[in-house]
Amino acid sequence: MSWIFEPWPWYISGPLITVTMAALLFAGKNFGMSSNLRTLCTMCGGGKTCEFFCFDWRSQRWNLIVMVGAVLGGFIAMNFLSNDTAVDINNDVVTQLQQMGFKSAGSSYAPSELFGNEAFSSVKTIILLLIGGFFVGFGARYAGGCTSGHAISGLSNLQLPSLIAVIGFFIGGLIMIHLLFPLIF
Repeated sequence: MSWIFEPWPWYISGPLITVTMAALLFAGKNFGMSSNLRTLCTMCGGGKTCEFFCFDWRSQRWNLIVMVGAVLGGFIAMNFLSNDTAVDINNDVVTQLQQMGFKSAGSSYAPSELFGNEAFSSVKTIILLLIGGFFVGFGARYAGGCTSGHAISGLSNLQLPSLIAVIGFFIGGLIMIHLLFPLIF
């Protein structure tokens, strides 16, 4: 049963995603996490102040359950199914990250400098998280969906706007990691 503690290879997770997407397509549903923010705002009365939030949020209950499942699944995986082994990445990358101040690079899956409680002790990190959160939220709304919605659902529906968005996500990621990340850290 040790396989449950290891990352699953693409030939297992890929077909599982395919089966999930096929079931959603046959059910007439579109997958995406960012649409849950609109649903949550509507549930809290956002429709009283903005027409964008005027829709039947009950039709999206299934997607709220997916969101809750993703949060619970992440919690369970991190706290009960994680063997806390170091990530197998290139030693040169580990050295570069450690030189930038990420001392935990190579020893844990997510650097504690950004994802641990110590991130909240640095004003710089808090500001970066707030700015990053704003850009992610704005980008998801402006692009008409998030990375999961466009890359998984949109591409499986052969939607050209999703292909353009995914290409933009990759270009943005490359710019961030190669140009902006070294400047920030």
